[in-house]
Amino acid sequence: MLDATLKSQLKTYLERVTQPIEIVASLDDGAKSREMHDLLVEIAGLSDLITLNKDGSDARRPSFSLNRPGADISLRFAGIPMGHEFTSLVLALLQVGGHPSKASAEVIEQIQALQGDFTFETYFSLSCQNCPDVVQALNLMAVLNPNVKHVAIDGALFQDEVEARKVMAVPSIYLNGEVFGQGRMGLEEILGKIDTSSGTRQAEKINAKDAFDVLVVGGGPAGAAAAIYAARKGIRTGVAAERFGGQVLDTMAIENFISVQETEGPKLASALEEHVKQYDVDIMNLQRGEALIPAAAGGLHEVRLASGASLKAKTVILATGARWREMNVPGEQQYRARGVAYCPHCDGPLFKGKRVAVIGGGNSGVEAAIDLAGIVAQVTLIEFDSQLRADAVLQRKLHSLANVKVITSALTTEVLGDGEKVNGLRYKDRNSDELHDIALEGIFVQIGLLPNTDWLKGTVELSPRGEIIVDAKGQTNIPGVFAAGDVTTVPYKQIVIAVGEGAKASLSAFDHLIRSSAPA
Repeated sequence: MLDATLKSQLKTYLERVTQPIEIVASLDDGAKSREMHDLLVEIAGLSDLITLNKDGSDARRPSFSLNRPGADISLRFAGIPMGHEFTSLVLALLQVGGHPSKASAEVIEQIQALQGDFTFETYFSLSCQNCPDVVQALNLMAVLNPNVKHVAIDGALFQDEVEARKVMAVPSIYLNGEVFGQGRMGLEEILGKIDTSSGTRQAEKINAKDAFDVLVVGGGPAGAAAAIYAARKGIRTGVAAERFGGQVLDTMAIENFISVQETEGPKLASALEEHVKQYDVDIMNLQRGEALIPAAAGGLHEVRLASGASLKAKTVILATGARWREMNVPGEQQYRARGVAYCPHCDGPLFKGKRVAVIGGGNSGVEAAIDLAGIVAQVTLIEFDSQLRADAVLQRKLHSLANVKVITSALTTEVLGDGEKVNGLRYKDRNSDELHDIALEGIFVQIGLLPNTDWLKGTVELSPRGEIIVDAKGQTNIPGVFAAGDVTTVPYKQIVIAVGEGAKASLSAFDHLIRSSAPA
């Protein structure tokens, strides 16, 4: 199962284990059970502190639990955690084996104080880059608190469960048998949902903070760069982010970030956050901006947050990024996560052998269709324009695939379903105005991005597309308020451009501070 390099790396990691680990496997005679058996034998052979018990009695087979003799830990993998989930397996082994987590002391204390019964089940796919955050967070909670139990389930392997529970998007999280959440969730966000008083406590802490010299709103590449450049000037810097990493967290392969030949969005987002944490920056995660109150002459700008808290600063850098554009047609919201999806890498494996459509003929749409063609039975790509807009090399690859059909000059008018899940799509031929229905089980929407500026309307000057209008220095129409990244009118929405624009906005903010504080 493990090649020589991976085995060597894992052996090095397992040297950090300080307490015994018992792996209890529940297997049957199937091929996947044999694969799991071979993997677990290899793992057990890498450390004298790990033992393998093959007599597990769990109903889900193949699966295995990680236990610490004498401790009450309920942590299980139902499926073979390779791909993106291999890191989740490594972390689980380390934490069950006594290696401390990198979570803050405050968060660890919050987990250990949880009272009640919390039985979590997470459905993941091995190609999902959003799933490991959820799996790793819940695994850690299970290690730290015996009241928390967690099983991570490979949806592609346990198709009967997926069908019975109508799981059509990953990660899908169940708590005590009921739907708890879908999509990427970090440790703090999960805790916020089950520890309902934590939001109030956090808001009180935020309200008590002194004013910042530079307050960055947004934690994507632009926001991270702005925070680093500000902190390096030795001024008081804060970051309020709805989720640190932003849109990068939903990006799969990144091959054009200069000096990094290839990486994945979550890895880059983690690296950005770790870089910011090297400086004296006050990071306030899970905080969404709700209103900007510009400063009166000589005063402070105020940013009001959805949590009820507010922050004040001498200068503000808006870097709230963008989100997936929706079709805004009947049925889209009704069947969201029930056949309507926005991440082909995450949710594609759940549609194995089924018929799907991809909406959008740009690079994202064509790449999605190519990826899905290797998993599903049939892909229908629907493009509004009379021709595809993707790069020529991608179009050649797309047209070489036998199970892909391309329809151009088509306007999607409705998502069809049976009340529980998607069963079709209706589109209008823009040349003839005729309506056509396509029978299918999944729809992947890939039609671009919308800037996150709804909360700024009427305050900051916006373009007709809703982007923040900035000058060459990143300055908005409000003195002392700057903007950077995908949320602005700067063309070409690329990570490398967002990083540069964030740095530029931060330097401009520092220049503004110097000039506004200089004596007359």
